[in-house]
Formats: sequence, structure tokens, C-alpha cells
Amino acid sequence: MLTIDNASLSIQGIPILRDVSLAIETGTTVGLIGRNGAGKTTMMRAVMGALPLDKGTIQFEHQALHKTPPHHRAELGIGYLPEDRRLVPHFSVEDNILVSLWATGNADRARLKWVYDLMPEIGRFADRRAMTLSGGQQKLVALARALVAGSNLLLLDEPFEGVAPALAQRLMEVISDLRREHLSVLISESDYTHSEKVVDKVYAIERGQISLMPRADAA
Repeated sequence: MLTIDNASLSIQGIPILRDVSLAIETGTTVGLIGRNGAGKTTMMRAVMGALPLDKGTIQFEHQALHKTPPHHRAELGIGYLPEDRRLVPHFSVEDNILVSLWATGNADRARLKWVYDLMPEIGRFADRRAMTLSGGQQKLVALARALVAGSNLLLLDEPFEGVAPALAQRLMEVISDLRREHLSVLISESDYTHSEKVVDKVYAIERGQISLMPRADAA
């Protein structure tokens, strides 16, 4: 599904990613664990085309994603939940969710209905402005927006950070339910607190370098 091979990336001349390689098979959930500043968000943004590679490749379904314009990600079925949510404050919840469909010219609302069925609480405040929601509720809306676009691959950058325990648990339930949908998912976290039970494999990132972590249940 997604393969990153020997990718390096610098920002203003400062190396951030150093020869990183990572693979996500179709229908699997992969964790990316690292401290703040380790390079997790940079990797997500590189996959989304927001940051160009210095070298290496990013392949998605045998397509050179690193050469594909950023706005084509939604057309490819790639959804992204950024760490800071990036909602439009004055838009309604539903309008925020539908942004990716507007971008692709897709008028089919079946995916929106699926998201509402998956997260009924979103439908209950669909008409409210995003700015009136709590931080945890905004995370749910950002996840819903990612799900509308991400019919093939989801990139979830620190989805549990800054969220109350009850809402973090709800987010984890939704992400766990996605395994039945055969979606491929990459989740970044600073530690293993929430995602350990749902990931199929885990990569650790430290100072821009990645290693595959052994699973505790692999003995």
C-alpha cells in the first residue's frame, strides 16, 4: 500500500529525516512512536506532499507519490488528521468534513453517511460551528474529515494528544473499528499508551531515523 524507501528531508538546511524506510501493507495498522521533535509530523507531511524529499522515494499503490501534486491525495483515497486539527473555525462541522469532497468534485455523500454511522455523535452536532466545539470534539471532526477522504489510507498524527481520557477512548474505539473496513492506517504517538492493542507493527523514530520495534507479543 505505502512504501517509504531511504527518504531524507531537510528544512532550511537542517536534516529532519535521515534515510528512513517504512512499509504499510494493505489493511494493516502501523504505529510510529517517537518523542516530540523526533520527525513524526515531518514524515506525515512528506507523505501528504507538503514537504519535498531531498532524496528517496514514497510509493503508494505502485505510484510515485513523492512526484504527485499534494492536491491529488484526496483523489487517491488518502486522508490526513494533522496534529493541530486544522479545522475552519467558522465552517459548520459538516462543511469541515466535506472539504475533501469539494476539492475532488465528488458529490457522493455516501461516504459522509458512513462516517455518521461510524460516529453518531458527529451527526448530532453537524450544524454547529467548529469553533464552538471542545478540543476533543474537534479531534473527532478532524478524524471524520480524514475518513471521508481516506478510503484507502489514513495518516493520523498524534490523534490522542491533548484529548480528555473519555474522548481518547472513543477515538481509539473508532480507529479499532476501522480494522474491519480493511483500511490501511498509520498512527503517530509519543508512546504506546493508546494504540498498542490495535497496531500490527510499530516503528520507532528518533532524531529522524527509523527502526522496526519488536512486538511484546511476538515471543
